[in-house]
Amino acid sequence: MLTLTENASTIVKDIAAQQGDAESTGLRISSEDPQQGLMVTATQQPHPGDRTIEAHGAVVYLDPPASAQLEDQVLDASVDEAGRVQFALAPQA
Repeated sequence: MLTLTENASTIVKDIAAQQGDAESTGLRISSEDPQQGLMVTATQQPHPGDRTIEAHGAVVYLDPPASAQLEDQVLDASVDEAGRVQFALAPQA
């Protein structure tokens, strides 16, 4: 199952807070178009069939293809000097 670092959890919570105060607001990771890679969007609720990952108070929804792709990954995140969020994946140890 995908896991989140503490940094990623903090950033996901910050993004969710900017989108609204619904408890279910989180990030959705999808791979609906394999040629575009993974897409990350903020959403207030999961789509039907999405898997919900909760870590350190952050909520991430994965569509079925993304869930399979990220099964053994760790999601990390950082904010660069320009304020842009950058996500990174690494294999679980």
